Amino acid sequence: MTTNPPITRNALFTIGQVVKHRVFPFRGVIFDVDPEFANTEEWWESIPAEIRPEKGQPFYHLLAENGEQSYEAYVSQQNLVPDDSGEPVDHPDVPDMFGEYLGDRYRIKESQRH
Repeated sequence: MTTNPPITRNALFTIGQVVKHRVFPFRGVIFDVDPEFANTEEWWESIPAEIRPEKGQPFYHLLAENGEQSYEAYVSQQNLVPDDSGEPVDHPDVPDMFGEYLGDRYRIKESQRH
């Protein structure tokens, strides 16, 4: 049985950081952070109740890949861990948002800073 980490309200990950899902086989680069859940109730209720994360924690927008396809993912902080593979993320939008890959994160392009 997997134990979940304690819930924290502070963002543990940063834009440009490469992370992977704690349970499911995908990884991605963070391109935005919501301080707490900011998606639809329909999306929320589509998650099985036994694995549904708490809403009051940071949620991350990822340019994600799973070895078969690339997509955008919305993931709670409790379900992410740093990716230590050293491999870049294979997503077609990465070059539009990010510059150089630094081994565990991407440099944010100046045009993407706000």
